[in-house]
Amino acid sequence: MPALSVRGLGVTFIERTLFSDVSFDVEFHDKVGFIGANGVGKTTLFRVLNGELEPTEGVLAFEKSVRVGYMEQHACNNPRMDIFHELLSVFDWLSEMEDEIASLTAAIDAKSGDLDALVERQTQLIEEYEAQGGLTYKSRTRSALLGLGFSESDFTMPVGSLSGGQRSKLSLAKLLLSRSSLLLLDEPTNHLDIQSVGWLEDFLRDFKGAMIIISHDRYFLDHVTNKTIELEHGKVMCYKGAYSEFIRKKQAYNEALKNKYENDMKEIRRIEGIVEQQKRWGRERNFITAASRQKEADRIKAQLVTPESELETMRMRFEPKFESGNDVLMCRGLEKSFGDKHLFRDVNIHIRKGECVFILGTNGCGKTTLFRILNGKMPQDRGEFDLGTNVMTGYFDQMQQNLDMSKTAIDEVWNRFPNMTQTEVRSALASFLFKGEDVFQPLSKMSGGERARISLLKLMLQGSNFLLLDEPTNHLDAASREELEKTLSEYSGTMLIISHDRYFINKLADRVLLMTPDGMREYLGNYDYYLERTKAERETAAEVQTGGKREKPKNEYFLKKQQQSEERKRQTRLKKAEAEIERLDGEIEAVQQALSSEEVLSDYEKLMELSNRMEELQSEQEHWYEIWEELSD
Repeated sequence: MPALSVRGLGVTFIERTLFSDVSFDVEFHDKVGFIGANGVGKTTLFRVLNGELEPTEGVLAFEKSVRVGYMEQHACNNPRMDIFHELLSVFDWLSEMEDEIASLTAAIDAKSGDLDALVERQTQLIEEYEAQGGLTYKSRTRSALLGLGFSESDFTMPVGSLSGGQRSKLSLAKLLLSRSSLLLLDEPTNHLDIQSVGWLEDFLRDFKGAMIIISHDRYFLDHVTNKTIELEHGKVMCYKGAYSEFIRKKQAYNEALKNKYENDMKEIRRIEGIVEQQKRWGRERNFITAASRQKEADRIKAQLVTPESELETMRMRFEPKFESGNDVLMCRGLEKSFGDKHLFRDVNIHIRKGECVFILGTNGCGKTTLFRILNGKMPQDRGEFDLGTNVMTGYFDQMQQNLDMSKTAIDEVWNRFPNMTQTEVRSALASFLFKGEDVFQPLSKMSGGERARISLLKLMLQGSNFLLLDEPTNHLDAASREELEKTLSEYSGTMLIISHDRYFINKLADRVLLMTPDGMREYLGNYDYYLERTKAERETAAEVQTGGKREKPKNEYFLKKQQQSEERKRQTRLKKAEAEIERLDGEIEAVQQALSSEEVLSDYEKLMELSNRMEELQSEQEHWYEIWEELSD
């Protein structure tokens, strides 16, 4: 039996049917990409699978051993707990095993009770504890937090002080480390920078269970999934392969279906022409022939499959009103700090006409701040920048602060371009999928994707020759992203783009700039080239660190023996590091409890003594963490 079997599932709200007759299977090691336009019902289907919503029709069945994990189940409900212990709470069952092992050890030491039974239970429990990852769960907790972009200094932050994005990342970490064997992931890459998404990809590729992933991140889907399910026109279609393979298969299928439909319609018209002709001749044998031919035409009609009309997508065209000079943007030594927090320094950029340049970097490194400086919305601390001759800048703000949420769609566009007629404004809105009463909808009631389309429409009408785009694909579904890619690939102006969408970067980038606290590093290619170069840089740095020494080839047998010996040594040192980390965890916890007592708080000397001891323990633990990290890598 599959891990999940779905048959004839349907959901109807009042008079609107979201989907019907949905059927598919998920095997135990399937990694399924679940795609479709915004609003078609993907999240609703997840709620059905998770038991939050009853379907209108159909059934679903999980294999009895399957544990379903959904991010909403792993919300962070204790605002006072620090994020490390909040995530560690996923392993409460291992902590309970530790307590029982400790109790058994104490009982054995005291020789109380049936010693043989106690030893047998202790041995059984220790084996289960080790098999379930008891020796590594604290280090895995730490690794997950670091992988998702938290720093060591964040570990002690209370959950209640986290931003919405940080909370989402912590909920994702809790889900990933839970004992679920079937994960339901709804847009898991939201709020993650490229480095964190890379960590998540590696984690999910190594995950032994099954998963269904709703995502618009096509590069992510290509690197993680092996099956694709598309929800469109209220029905699902299943394809073997990741996103790019799905696109090829879907196009081939739709083309074949269209050709068959056209050929069948031609045949029906041909046969019906013969029937009409036979009837006009009016003889008995002609009527017999006509009836026979009509049956043939009816049989083809009964089997006729009409191709679904393609979902409507945005129609846009970015056309500069005039050309700029060859030098579009020159930045020299730009620097910005906020109080004591240094954001970036020594930012030097030279962008020429017609280039498409992407800026990458971790969340919080200052990419959006740089754009606000270039748009004159914020001053730099040091350095200068110049825009070239006839440069007209257009800015897409991912925070959408350029929109007046109190206005309707038509007023927002018309107020910005008052010389347009109402017909022209409504026609422009229609090309961005705002039709009929949609144009009178207030922006405050729109989804993020709808507001992004309004921002893109205003940008298109502006006619700029230099586009500064801050995460333009956020909130857009896959079809809209591809339309935007196609439009920008035909744009004759210049572009500087911040994006985490690696598929998007690969399609458009001439150059990639990696933003660091100490300036920009340049890569003359797309995202795949950037990955290749950064990997080579890491390998070169590692070789320099080892003095560039390379051992001569050895006999394969002895080489294998040496590798096995080194691996045993590594495992021994790794276990020692983990044991030391856990020992220090206990000591740190004991000192923390002592520091909280009223007796210590009222005794200055004792307080200083314990504070110094805490620093020593934390420093020692950090040393063992570094050893553990090196050995794990």
